[in-house]
Amino acid sequence: MNQAAMQDFARLLLRVTLGVLVLLHGIAKLRHGLDGVEALLQMRGWPTFLAYGALIGEVLAPLMLIAGFHARIGGVLVAVNMLAAVLLAHLGELGRLNGQGGWALELQAMFLVAAVAVALLGPGRFSINHR
Repeated sequence: MNQAAMQDFARLLLRVTLGVLVLLHGIAKLRHGLDGVEALLQMRGWPTFLAYGALIGEVLAPLMLIAGFHARIGGVLVAVNMLAAVLLAHLGELGRLNGQGGWALELQAMFLVAAVAVALLGPGRFSINHR
């Protein structure tokens, strides 16, 4: 496998892994509703209709990543979703460690950084709208 093919495969691996892992959170919200997100928004004084943004960031955007359909935009949407999640639900954990000694926000940080990487790198050759 040549260098370009390996880079395209790495982009595919990053996109699909990030997409599937974030999509699982979105499926949970579809199955159990957005009440928790709405409550967090209400506590902060934000309009509760913004809870539907979680579905964009955790269902639509991950599907875009998995398919490689405008994956850069999908990456930006996941990154924005992660920033919103940290602001709404995890801000108090910013300087904390978890029970295993890792950063309390390591999952959110990994999702955020991976999403930014997809937005910067693009989807690669193995994508729906590759030219």
